[in-house]
Amino acid sequence: MQPLLETSAQTCNAWRSLRDNFKKAEEALSEVITDDVKDHNAFASRALVRARALKWNAALEDAQMSINIQPSVLGYVALGIAHSGQRNGEGAIQALDLGFIDCNGDINTIRFLLLVKSIIIFNIGRGNEGIARITDLIKARPGNDTPLCHNIQTYMYAQLGMAAMKAHEYDRAVQQLTSAISLGPFDMNSPGLETISLVFGWKFDILWRDIHERKCEALYAARRTNEAVESLHAMMDQLDEGTKAMMETKDWLVDFKHRCTQTSKTLGDEALRVNKYSEAVNQYSAALALDPSEADIFIKRSEARAAMGEWKDALEDAEHAIELDHSSPWGYEWKHVALHGAQDYGNAIEAFSAMLLKLENSPDPVTRKLRQQYLSPVDVDRAVQRAINQSFQNFPLRLVDTTTGHLYDRDERINAFKATPDFKELISSMTTDTTFDHARISEVIKKYFRYAMLSHRWEGTEPLLCDVRGKSVYDLEAVYPATKLQRFCQTARDAGYNWAWSDTCCIDKTNSVELQESLTSMFVWYRCSSLTVIYLSDVPPSSKPGALAKSAWTTRGWTLQEFLAPRVIRFFAEDWTPYLNDRSPNHGESITIMQELEDATGVAGHALTGFRPGTTEVRQRLRWASTRITTMQEDVAYSLFGIFHVTLVVDYGEKKQNALGRLLEAIVSRSGDVTALDWVGQSSKYNSCLPANITAYEAPAYAPSFVSREEMGAAVSGLQSSITAEMALALYNKLNGQPPPRFANHRLTLPCIVFPLTALTIRADGHSGIKVYYATADGLEDVQITTADRLSRFSPSRPALPGREMLLVRPWNRDLLGAAEIASDIRNAVAARPPSNVIPPAPSSQPTRESDTLTQAWTLVARLKQRFAALLLVRQPGGAYQRVASDHNIIAQVRDVGKLADIKSIEVL
Repeated sequence: MQPLLETSAQTCNAWRSLRDNFKKAEEALSEVITDDVKDHNAFASRALVRARALKWNAALEDAQMSINIQPSVLGYVALGIAHSGQRNGEGAIQALDLGFIDCNGDINTIRFLLLVKSIIIFNIGRGNEGIARITDLIKARPGNDTPLCHNIQTYMYAQLGMAAMKAHEYDRAVQQLTSAISLGPFDMNSPGLETISLVFGWKFDILWRDIHERKCEALYAARRTNEAVESLHAMMDQLDEGTKAMMETKDWLVDFKHRCTQTSKTLGDEALRVNKYSEAVNQYSAALALDPSEADIFIKRSEARAAMGEWKDALEDAEHAIELDHSSPWGYEWKHVALHGAQDYGNAIEAFSAMLLKLENSPDPVTRKLRQQYLSPVDVDRAVQRAINQSFQNFPLRLVDTTTGHLYDRDERINAFKATPDFKELISSMTTDTTFDHARISEVIKKYFRYAMLSHRWEGTEPLLCDVRGKSVYDLEAVYPATKLQRFCQTARDAGYNWAWSDTCCIDKTNSVELQESLTSMFVWYRCSSLTVIYLSDVPPSSKPGALAKSAWTTRGWTLQEFLAPRVIRFFAEDWTPYLNDRSPNHGESITIMQELEDATGVAGHALTGFRPGTTEVRQRLRWASTRITTMQEDVAYSLFGIFHVTLVVDYGEKKQNALGRLLEAIVSRSGDVTALDWVGQSSKYNSCLPANITAYEAPAYAPSFVSREEMGAAVSGLQSSITAEMALALYNKLNGQPPPRFANHRLTLPCIVFPLTALTIRADGHSGIKVYYATADGLEDVQITTADRLSRFSPSRPALPGREMLLVRPWNRDLLGAAEIASDIRNAVAARPPSNVIPPAPSSQPTRESDTLTQAWTLVARLKQRFAALLLVRQPGGAYQRVASDHNIIAQVRDVGKLADIKSIEVL
């Protein structure tokens, strides 16, 4: 197009003037026309100049004059531009179409006209069509003007973008400006670029930078600040160093950076507040890209990244914040959070401690006061230690580490725990009162310190503490029974337990203090275990049901508490496979196995699954132990400490009778339960009311014949006609006031109802020295006594030796006072048939307290009249008594109710 404008020296000078001002160029062209009124190019050129000056009517006249003088491409171009300026799009396009007639087939001229036509179409408001026409021109046949076409398209997109911005359509503006940038930077040397600039007034020299700036502004206006920052950096990256340095001081850039930074921070804070963490990160990143000197923004971005679980990035941000402001505690706060999230708990604790130190040393009193909101790691450590100490009260003194096989005492286990990530995580996580969680501390401690216990029977040379100390159980020679210990530890480890206990190697039996604590605590240890492994070394693999009952394990004294105490048990056969191939986690829930265990041990099913230690059901528990054997004779008693919840001194060498006597003495004294006096066999040297052997309890306890509630009601009604209410109440109150039995110095003070013997005769000598006696006692029906002891006979005609008083006694059992449940059932019957000497109470929907007590009193008397197992006592020199016969063989029944009031506390040797 350039040659079309350079028609004469004067015209060229006019166009050069156009670079300075329109007036000067117009004057120059007017001089050319004055010199030659037929110079059509001068008229066309002046038309273009006047069009630039927006003198559209004058431009149209000059263009018409040029064509009238001589039609030319330049004239038609001028005419088209003049029409477009007057918004005559149809006239403009028609003028350009006529211009093709004078192209003489020159392809460059044709392309020039097509390009101008596209520009005019764009200028008359058909922007997308103008851009599309240029695209089609390039596709039709690329030529030397292709760079020019791209430049013009870029300008068009920029103009559309700027128009969209004026209309506040920022997203559309971004789209158009992005399209402009995508065409690439301007080629300022492309042919024809200067001509287009002169003809249409398009300035290309600063457009490229202007497009970027406008796109940044459009993105900012659309609140897409992070993209605005990216666009800004993209622009700066394309500048040479000199231009970039110049731009850094440009007012627009300084202002834009400040606005973007502040807006990004605000948007980031808003996103963070509503948990839009990704958006917050993007906004803070945009702010930091413009100004990386604000520690506060790094801290906030660290917070957002931590919330997303991006621990590494969160840590980097926190460390940047610390570098920018060493005195601030908050960089350390989020460093702690990031390290904690990354499970680097040791360094997290250090970062948190540094934060607390910064708070304490802050010059700002408000900041120093914030320290009160936090717990120090030392405080949490102490709380954890207290929880551990509390748990350890019920844990064994020494355990085997199932991973290493080494023995650990309590302090060593605590140190091992404090080296674990679990402990450090606890310390790191509990930073404030709101995050401090006692339940979670207990849970973590319980999980780490939970242990498995071994229940077995000793066989051969079991590995002792001295054999294991300082080495791993896994390093022991693989011979039985060491392999039993190894397999047990492996089984516990495979089940997920860190610790295991075996009585063979976990007790220092040479230390009397430790031995005492171990034996008295063992029930609790089994109770608190997470798993008790019961190893049946004599039960072959793949055994059928019934093999458990044949195992020697069911006969051992210590194993009684070892299956009563635990809540979770598992039985294993000889090869360490689960018994009956039952792989459930708790054989205590197996109906089959529990029934077999009940049949083998005599322990009732409810006790197998819900046993509670204590001095209840004393006689039944003694019977469970009656057939069990122990290697050490004193263990007959020591193995029952936990079952009865009794703590006594352990003294191997005191012999069986003394150990059992002390145990039974403690049971009777603490419980007041006299059923422990119900046994068959030889008396103990400890006290004649106690047996010499635990086997004395093998026989069932005496059980009087069952009396129905109706029969009891009838008995009460019968009593009302034979005794007065005052007598019944007096007896009730007297018995109710009796103290419980008590021991002192092996002597038993036994409250009881006393029936003195008035005659004792022998009837026959039985086999094996058993003798049968008949006794007459004051207030009792005649009694038959069967005993192996030779008793001194006497009768009214042949009285007993002086001081040899013999008594049949009924030990007082406070359980007989518990007649309320029967009394309530028979109350109405009693009230319906009151004795003649009792004034009936007034009718009432609720019985009075006095009537309740009276009914209970009559019920008690009725119970005492039933058959009972008596004790035969013989007075000894000094006034005390000695038991001489088993109560199972002395079944008595009251004849005279009045004698029930003869109640004494008798001392028995």
